[in-house]
Amino acid sequence: MGVWRLTGGALRSAAGLGVYARRGGGLFPRLLSAASVRIGVNKKYSQDTGHRNTVPGQFVCYHLPHRSLVGIEGQDTAAFLQGLITNDTGLLEEPERGAMYAHMLNVQGRTLYDIILYSLRKAEPGVYLECDTTVKDSLLKHLKVFKIRRKVSISTCSDLTVWAVLSEQKGTDQEASKPELASPEKALVWEADPRTQQMGWRLVLQSQVDPLNIVASCQKGDTEEYHRHRYAIGLPEGVKDLPPGVALPLESNLVFMQGISFSKGCYIGQELTARTHHTGVVRKRLMPVRLSSSVQDLEEGAALQTQSGKPAGKHRAGVGKLGLSLIRMAHAKEVLTLKSSDKATVTVEASVPDWWPKDEKFN
Repeated sequence: MGVWRLTGGALRSAAGLGVYARRGGGLFPRLLSAASVRIGVNKKYSQDTGHRNTVPGQFVCYHLPHRSLVGIEGQDTAAFLQGLITNDTGLLEEPERGAMYAHMLNVQGRTLYDIILYSLRKAEPGVYLECDTTVKDSLLKHLKVFKIRRKVSISTCSDLTVWAVLSEQKGTDQEASKPELASPEKALVWEADPRTQQMGWRLVLQSQVDPLNIVASCQKGDTEEYHRHRYAIGLPEGVKDLPPGVALPLESNLVFMQGISFSKGCYIGQELTARTHHTGVVRKRLMPVRLSSSVQDLEEGAALQTQSGKPAGKHRAGVGKLGLSLIRMAHAKEVLTLKSSDKATVTVEASVPDWWPKDEKFN
């Protein structure tokens, strides 16, 4: 088990980034989702998710129009994607694993697209690839550049919709039971979110199908509540949180979200990512933050400072007072500040997500 501690202004793991187990011919992170990384940040905001108070045991379905699907089918699907993504496509061959998180990187090792892959479970190999809607066309061009002679077909899936299903049970460390489906044959995808159990389940349906007719004990929720939940627990998603060509995968906690393999073969952007991993040091991390007041129209990448004026990171995005910031770990314990567009000073406090790996020291 890794030992996490704050050393020389960096979050360092004595045993590398994450805990690994052998599955599917490769190593993958097995992270302790219910524990905290203790770096001296006392406050946590994971419970302030904006969910309504409803009867325990019910579920909420959130439509995700900001996420789109691309279909990739053919006998070379796995080999084609293996050279383009950070994770090991071989994991999807495991019977119990139907979804996988990953990033696509540029040659400099920076994130282009954050994606979730869903196995089609058909006779012919294939996947649905979930991505940010605003970069779908760019991603399609990216895929077609590297298709060359691969025996795969790539298509848009505009007739499908992506839903997130979250449990209303709060204040418990127990993992919620997977909801029952009234008509499982209508669910094209019904998988646990591969990033963390706190993100519930992913559901893909034909656009005309109502999830309330599919998921038992379910009600519809507002998409902004979904984003509020994400920001409260510190989970990035899409181009606002992970700006293409800017975000670095390890600073974006890709290891914690089980989105990378360090044992697979080469892929685009691997060199810098592997080198950073093997140093065992990540000096900045994307962390959930609470602002002292809601701020409209913040500049992209608004600078964070310490009380003494030292650079401490950059703010990425958020909803209301909740958001995500890229913070230098040396200043993660401190109350930080940023300037709003009207030059007002706003205080920013970081919290440690309880799904990050546990701080467990060796005896």
